Amino acid sequence: MQLHTERLVLRDITSSDKQALFDYRSDGQANKFQSWIPETLEDVERFIEKSTKEFNQPESWYQLLITHKDTKAVIGDIGIHFFGIENLQVELGITLNKSFQGKGYASEALAGIIDFLFYDLEKHRIMTSIDPDNTDSIKLMERIGLRKEDHFVKSLFWKNNWVDDVIYAVLQEEWNTNKKTD
Repeated sequence: MQLHTERLVLRDITSSDKQALFDYRSDGQANKFQSWIPETLEDVERFIEKSTKEFNQPESWYQLLITHKDTKAVIGDIGIHFFGIENLQVELGITLNKSFQGKGYASEALAGIIDFLFYDLEKHRIMTSIDPDNTDSIKLMERIGLRKEDHFVKSLFWKNNWVDDVIYAVLQEEWNTNKKTD
């Protein structure tokens, strides 16, 4: 899987990416809202080995690396959860290296993958699940054109605590109207 945007290439993660992935994913403070924070390079190797190898499979997560088109620098990754037996809905999650935040890369990567999911794969709905304290992610989803669907109170048991969950989503028919390009 490989997808090109104006400045980025979204591509499969390979074993040669393990150090770059570890470098930004292991920062516990920067990734406090992430469920996976590797402690060793071996954790990253196991993650890469276990990752789904086939794109667009129902009830699977697929991980894409976000790289800079010109410099090849690893910027982050996007998790894509294909869910539902009909395989028409997708959940997205994004992690960005803090060195690359605030430059529009997350917006560009998400808009690129959403375009592909809606227009090439004809998905019906794309959503994301966000901790309400993760205000940067909430702003990002609103900025690119997703709408808030609901705020579930203490609905997830995560890291030994009950936490709230905010759902943002967009339907295929809404995307052209809602999509923000800046």
